[in-house]
Formats: sequence, structure tokens, C-alpha cells
Amino acid sequence: MKFAIIAAGEGSRLRQEGIAQPKPLVRIGNECLLDRLVRIFSRCGAEEIVLIVNAEYPETIWFANQLEERWHVPVKLIIKSTPSSMHSFYELSKYLTGKFCLTTVDTIFKEEEFATFIQEFEQSEKDGMMAVTDFIDDEKPLYISTTEALRITGFHDERPTDCRFISGGIYCLSDKAIVTLNKCMDKGLSRMRNFQRALIEDGLEIEAYPFSKILDVDHAADIEKAQAFLLQ
Repeated sequence: MKFAIIAAGEGSRLRQEGIAQPKPLVRIGNECLLDRLVRIFSRCGAEEIVLIVNAEYPETIWFANQLEERWHVPVKLIIKSTPSSMHSFYELSKYLTGKFCLTTVDTIFKEEEFATFIQEFEQSEKDGMMAVTDFIDDEKPLYISTTEALRITGFHDERPTDCRFISGGIYCLSDKAIVTLNKCMDKGLSRMRNFQRALIEDGLEIEAYPFSKILDVDHAADIEKAQAFLLQ
């Protein structure tokens, strides 16, 4: 199975708060965000990792070019600045076939939970599985409604009364999702949450997969939170 990483954001909030490194190179404990994901994906048996990085950060490009040799896994590197995560996903999608796993570079999770998630998806016949959590520490969370069997029925900016989960930003999908992505691009949509809504509108069977906790590194304070979480 292929894995894909969106690492093309500007990390503007981190820079405003005094973090000098580009977001993919921010260190959590003993390794940077980008290195951590590639290591984990390699251990999960990735046949290839497709990665997009911002063209404005030569230090990230240099680092990304070392990943294949360090982790002994094929890495397809795309160097392009994009206006949104969905546009980055579109660039990655040109190299994604069959089943794949997509995540942003700043997503922090427990490795053992992720490994089980990947195994479940590889054995599943569903169109997709998305990581969700009931831990909410996000400025603008995307709430997810499900059936009792955890089939996703909707994505919401405001929390419905019966909604337990939010999106964790980790997407396991089949290439059916690429058809939906192309439709979204044709319509001029630009946010990943609009793509996720379109998956449901197109009738894809997407299952929610609960993680105990998922964090995003958007602010300087999130670095310490992430380190504490991984040490638990």
C-alpha cells in the first residue's frame, strides 16, 4: 500500500510564535515531524511514500531528499507550493493507485494504534476508513456523525448534539476517492473538509476508526503537548 504526506503548508502560526524551522522539520522529542511519519510508514510496510513539500523552503527539500536512503523505502518527492491541503492532495493523487493512506505532516498519534488502523484497512472491503478521536484540542474541529456501526454519515463545522468524534486528519482510502477529488477540483472547491463531504454525497462507504487521541502541531505550545503525549 502507498502512503502520502501533505507537507506543503507555510506553518505561519508557528513562525509567528517564534519557531524558526519549517513545520515538517519541527522536532518532537528526538525526531522531526517528517522523519517520524516516514519511519512509521516504512515500518507499516509502505511500498512507496508520496510526499509534497513547499517550494519556498530549501531546507525541507534537502531533508526530504535524504528520506529514501535513510529509511530504505521508495519516496516520490513533489516540490510545489499549493493554495490548500486539497490542492496538495490533488498533486499527490496523480501517483496514488489502489488503497492508500494520506495524512498531513503535523499529525501526532500513537504508533501502535496507527499500525492496527492500517492492518484493519488493508483487510477491509470498504471504500475508506478515517481516523477519528473524541479528544478535542483544535481551533476549528471537523465533527463527524456516524451510525452505530461507525459508518460516517456527515461532516460538520458545528457540533451536532449526538456527535462524539472529530476528524483526526488521517485518511485511508481506495482510488474511488480520486474520482470524487477530481470532481471537487472541477468545482473549484479548496478545503479537505469539502472533499470529505463529497465522499459521502457520492455514496462511498467510509468507516470511522477511533483513536484514543490525535494532536495537530499548529502552535508552539502544541510541541510540548505532543512530546508529553508520546511519552505517556
